[in-house]
Amino acid sequence: MQPTPPNFRLLRLLAAIPGGYLLSALAVSGIGAGLAWSGMARAEAVALGGMLGLVLYPALLLWGLRKSLAWLHTWAGVVLGGVLFAVFWTGSLIVFDREIDRWMMPDTRLPPAPRELSLDRIAQAVAPALPAGASQWRVDLATERAPLLRFSYKAGAGEDAQEGVRRLDPARLAFLPEPGTEGASGFLFPFHYGLHLKWMDLGKWLVGAAGMAMLVLLVSGVIIHRKLFVQFFTFRPHKSLQRSSLDLHNLTGVLALPFHFVITLSGLVIFFSMYFPQAQRGAYEGAKAKQAFTAEAYGKFARPKAGVPGTMASLDAMAAQAEQQWQGGQPYFVRVWHPGDANSYVELRRSYAKDITMNLDQIYFDAASGAVLKRFEAGPVMTLQRAVSGLHFIQFEHWPLRWLYFLAGLSGCVLIGTGFLFWLEARRARHAKHGLAGVRLVEALAAGSITGLIVATLAWLAANRLLPPDASLAGVTRAALELWIFFLVWLACFVHAWGRRRAAWREQAWAICALAIACVALNALSTGDHPVRAAARGMWAVAGIDMMLLAAAALAAFAGVRMRGGPASAPARPGRSGKAAEAVP
Repeated sequence: MQPTPPNFRLLRLLAAIPGGYLLSALAVSGIGAGLAWSGMARAEAVALGGMLGLVLYPALLLWGLRKSLAWLHTWAGVVLGGVLFAVFWTGSLIVFDREIDRWMMPDTRLPPAPRELSLDRIAQAVAPALPAGASQWRVDLATERAPLLRFSYKAGAGEDAQEGVRRLDPARLAFLPEPGTEGASGFLFPFHYGLHLKWMDLGKWLVGAAGMAMLVLLVSGVIIHRKLFVQFFTFRPHKSLQRSSLDLHNLTGVLALPFHFVITLSGLVIFFSMYFPQAQRGAYEGAKAKQAFTAEAYGKFARPKAGVPGTMASLDAMAAQAEQQWQGGQPYFVRVWHPGDANSYVELRRSYAKDITMNLDQIYFDAASGAVLKRFEAGPVMTLQRAVSGLHFIQFEHWPLRWLYFLAGLSGCVLIGTGFLFWLEARRARHAKHGLAGVRLVEALAAGSITGLIVATLAWLAANRLLPPDASLAGVTRAALELWIFFLVWLACFVHAWGRRRAAWREQAWAICALAIACVALNALSTGDHPVRAAARGMWAVAGIDMMLLAAAALAAFAGVRMRGGPASAPARPGRSGKAAEAVP
């Protein structure tokens, strides 16, 4: 049987992507409408339909291209591998986002917060910082990983809207100085799911496309590599780079396959309503289907301002009433809507620090009387969605599992990186012989996306310790300067990779080594908290970040020594290796 021509396979792929989505969207709309018609709550029907669409779409892609899975696996990895690495890299780091925050914000390196905190006293402490006409304010309570209070507010609407965030020491109920940084929770976290491309949610759609591609890559990889058990025990580091990178690609793919599949699918489930809004239109009527779904699915409660002054009952009494209804559960934040108004109301949400499910158990109180206005608990389907989301967010307190997430996330980075290396080494000699530029282009993109992103991350951390507290440039704030440094260094790494080609891998590995050591040194010089002192003070978050930086420096130095001027090329062996070159990116 003649193989399918590459151009025809490309045309089939270009047809399958929109065609599969169209069929999935129609199915999702029908499922949502049908389940709602049968009597299921509309929000539940929409959620179930949307989540089923996330499974149906990649299944349709795989079925439509079932005769070209090796080709699909290769080119999906090459085209979207850079985005996937960025998602897995930042996802691995934000497993410890609160710890990185404390490293980047020395004033938040506080002792554990007092166990009993009065919400009434907190409300009194934040009142002076609340602007006139504020529509709401919120305080996130202290946790083991973030022993501080986070106060935020909103005032106004539209273009004149004003938002602010301040942090408080829970022991003294005093505001901490402005940190001058977004930290990992403010920068890496949104970068992970949106790449900071906000126009028409472009970043979220790119990450969603990469997530769909990852599902396709995982399933097609299992089908292509039939000897999974043998490949699990096969790693030959002393062979050629082509052979060893393929072994490591297969090993990491098999070892963490369940994690990679669950973490990818759960990431898509979080944004199911954005990727498949057709389910909402099938179950709801009118132009405000999205708002109606959000209100029903997430238990939104609202009432307008009365326009006359009002009083505030005891927040502590409301919290005690909520804990009684939650059978001992604790709130993790308090939010006051329309503060100072007669129609003001208070929202308390139950903490999920001890649960995998990011529950939607929330209670609304009348601010003046303290009477319960509404209690909302998610239905079965939305509870499932929040449980799957909880597997992805890992906000529950479980340190061994947190470390396993971190290591499994890094294994995804290795999986993507070794896929790039194998693709390059399998084609380097042939492309050079025929004067093709494909290898040079992919190598520049791969090096910039992998080692370049790591260099940029470390430059961002170093800038955090180097920039003066009041730094600014041409009206750009200190926090924004950190982000500019990140993106400019990342761009420079792409340019360097294009110019230096194979040598860029080794040179950027040494840059990683130098920057990681510099970050530890700069932290010690600027705060006095070197790893030993931080550990002695009980600041294990800070000591842990320093130790991980030193471990990264050691691994980068090892890689720099092994590469000796760039990845060594080796011709692909005929037979099995030649076929593998067409099967793996």
